Amino acid sequence: MNIWPSLLIVAVTAISTLATRALPFILFGNKKRQVSEPILYLGRVLPPAVMAILVVYSLKDISFGSAASWANPIICVAVTAAVHLLRRNTLLSIGIGTVCYMVLVQGAFF
Repeated sequence: MNIWPSLLIVAVTAISTLATRALPFILFGNKKRQVSEPILYLGRVLPPAVMAILVVYSLKDISFGSAASWANPIICVAVTAAVHLLRRNTLLSIGIGTVCYMVLVQGAFF
């Protein structure tokens, strides 16, 4: 069994991920250089935009034919929004929303 193609895929993926994560720090990591206004603007508007896209993507396939097909996603979006409004912690709200969805999908209620 030849594992070299698989190892090569993993290596290329790891290097690509590392490069895309490190590139902003390499380009903008100099403390002496001022960060430009467009970059600061993107830093302010992109996180909420990504969250809105995730909400739309999560709810795009809902059909209101039966409660089982819409109740779980709506409950979990509401839980995620409530946790985020209370704690203002994106990671915590996404994590709790994901756990809520997995519990509901596994048959806790519907």
